[in-house]
Amino acid sequence: MAKKKASESNHSRVDNPNVMGLRAEVLEQPITQTLELNYMPYAMSVIVSRAIPEIDGFKPSHRKLLYTMYQMKLLGGARTKSANVVGQTMKLNPHGDAAIYDTLVRLSRGYGALLHPLVDSKGNFGKVYSRDMAWAASRYTEVRLDPICAELFRDIDQDTVDFVDNYDGKMKEPTLLPTTFPNVLVSANQGITVGMASNLCGFNLSEVCDTSIAFLKTPNHDIMSTLKAPDLPTGGELLYDADALGEIYRTGRGSFKVRSKWRYNKAENLIEVYESPYSTTTEAIMDKVAELIKAGKVKEIADMRDETDLSGLKLTIDLKRGTDPDKLMQKLFRSTPLLDSQSCNFNILIAGMPRVLGVGQILEEWVAWRMDSVRRRVYYSMNKKKEKLHLLKGLRRILLDIDRAIQIIRDTEEDAEVIPNLMIGFGIDQVQAEYVADIRLRNINKEYILKRTQEVDALQDEIADLEDTVNSPKRIQKIIIKELEEVKKKYALPRRTDIVYDHQLQETADPEEDIPDYPVHLFFSKEGYLKKITPQSLRMASDQKYKEGDGPFLQWEATNREELLVFTDKQQCYKTRLSDFEDTKASALGDYLPTKLGMEPEEKALWACLPGDYTGQILFFFENGKAARVELSAYQTQTRRKKLTGAYSDKSPLVAAFLLKEDFEAAVISTEGRCMIFHTASLNPKTTRNTQGVNVMTLKPKYKVEKVLPLRETSIVNTARYRARSLPIAGALLKEEDRGEEQMTLL
Repeated sequence: MAKKKASESNHSRVDNPNVMGLRAEVLEQPITQTLELNYMPYAMSVIVSRAIPEIDGFKPSHRKLLYTMYQMKLLGGARTKSANVVGQTMKLNPHGDAAIYDTLVRLSRGYGALLHPLVDSKGNFGKVYSRDMAWAASRYTEVRLDPICAELFRDIDQDTVDFVDNYDGKMKEPTLLPTTFPNVLVSANQGITVGMASNLCGFNLSEVCDTSIAFLKTPNHDIMSTLKAPDLPTGGELLYDADALGEIYRTGRGSFKVRSKWRYNKAENLIEVYESPYSTTTEAIMDKVAELIKAGKVKEIADMRDETDLSGLKLTIDLKRGTDPDKLMQKLFRSTPLLDSQSCNFNILIAGMPRVLGVGQILEEWVAWRMDSVRRRVYYSMNKKKEKLHLLKGLRRILLDIDRAIQIIRDTEEDAEVIPNLMIGFGIDQVQAEYVADIRLRNINKEYILKRTQEVDALQDEIADLEDTVNSPKRIQKIIIKELEEVKKKYALPRRTDIVYDHQLQETADPEEDIPDYPVHLFFSKEGYLKKITPQSLRMASDQKYKEGDGPFLQWEATNREELLVFTDKQQCYKTRLSDFEDTKASALGDYLPTKLGMEPEEKALWACLPGDYTGQILFFFENGKAARVELSAYQTQTRRKKLTGAYSDKSPLVAAFLLKEDFEAAVISTEGRCMIFHTASLNPKTTRNTQGVNVMTLKPKYKVEKVLPLRETSIVNTARYRARSLPIAGALLKEEDRGEEQMTLL
């Protein structure tokens, strides 16, 4: 209402002609309409016209830049200043010189972001593996197209792709580039747009060509047999995981791990890192190593420096005497970006729509597009030959009487009548007549005309062959295969990223050796916050701080190396190490477990325990009156799995849980006010985590178990009244003196 009154007041002031002589009007618009009319067109423009690559492997900015360079005759020509290219590209790409030059840098050989750079560069273009190395200004560097670009523009003038107007309608530009190989799988590409992203890793050109050829011959070809793994421009070693790569190849999403290459210089007792993962930088590596040294977690390093020069990347690590270089590198791989994950999100525009595709689907789309491109090229060539044949047929008519043709031209008084008279005299159409009329005087001889007309039969055979090709998918596939074989022969390079199949066997060092071990106190709140506090810090300030509405729930004494099991309301168990949590103070809120452990949306932490050596059992109590005793060993895994599904029964909500090291008497209380006491030894342990358990308390309809407590923690005096002789029982109504004030907690 206040806003409405203010608006009316403003109207009255502006409507007053004595104020400004102007009239302002405020229009109300629903937010949904604003999004639909204003935001969605912008979002779609960014998705379609900027950030997502298409089937040729290029974003519009890449395509406009490369086509401009092609038009500038920079394919096979001399280099020109980058500033010249940037200026010319602005005729197609009006987004400013800085953005265009950034694009040019990324495509350059000097920057090194692509397995097959598309721009042959001269000068300082920075390095993809350096965050802080700045490239020189465009007025200093020089560029031209790399020879492989001939495969991007082959037959572009033969109607292989569509052309559209540029932004001001004064020029034409291609919608796609007619690449003769699946560049979308060879050139790495990243893009972030509104509500989605794209991250394409590169593959080795030779493997991509072999896979494409095999796919053309056999559509159900096993892609992983020929396309072994991604190949990254910065090299490194790819840790082969068949399941992870299979997921990427199948769905287009996933990640794989790449680690740096290094060598040990025994004479100088130092390590040299000479190749790093594509997803990190030298500065990030050095910052993390420096952080570990400062924190005292890495004590074997005397010094580390960046000795990168014109010969390439080199990070030098000086070792202290007696250091085992293999163990140190295993430690650094676990703790620094020297080993990093490369994410994949094969999001590509197909017919103007973003789609996340697996490798097989990408090849299928590329083959379909390329076949159409080749068919258009063949059809264009066929039509050109048909036009030539049509002209030669008219010329052959002239062969019958050359003198008559000359006589017709000489006897024609007006120039405009020459063509009509030739058409009438020889029965040819206007196009043929114009062709005959334009023949030079020296060529009006039988020898010239005979030679030209002899081409008719050869042209007819060629046209028939081209018509057969246009209508034969098999022949078009053979053309594509032949071009792929030529590309592989001319441009294929050895793999830069080595594939390591036995990396798990090489990781012999125990990661626990690197984790400092010291006593800690843990505090787990009702809302799912966890605090890890050292005894020294706790002695200084012991008053625990909690969020409003929160409070204490569980607490333990433990050591920093122990594991923690966290159970949630979605029957899941999250496994984590206490060392993953930072030491904190009593005055802090601590780590919010759903966020720290990456839980699902709206998932809540209900209970937690320290499993120790996984001996003993966990006792679960449910609202339906059942109890389950599960062996703790059922939660022990050989691998470092972080989440276990089906951690307990999902038939009824969980009321309480206990880590059972020794049996005790438990008091089960229902919402009806009844209580029953039984000894936990009467429950048999199960090895199945999600067992429903056995019924311990019989409940009337509309009632449920409210709380479960160890008998020793209750105020019950008349224990004999509630103690069960057999299970299940309904229990007895609590007497006044047995009620107490305890509230239910998950202990």
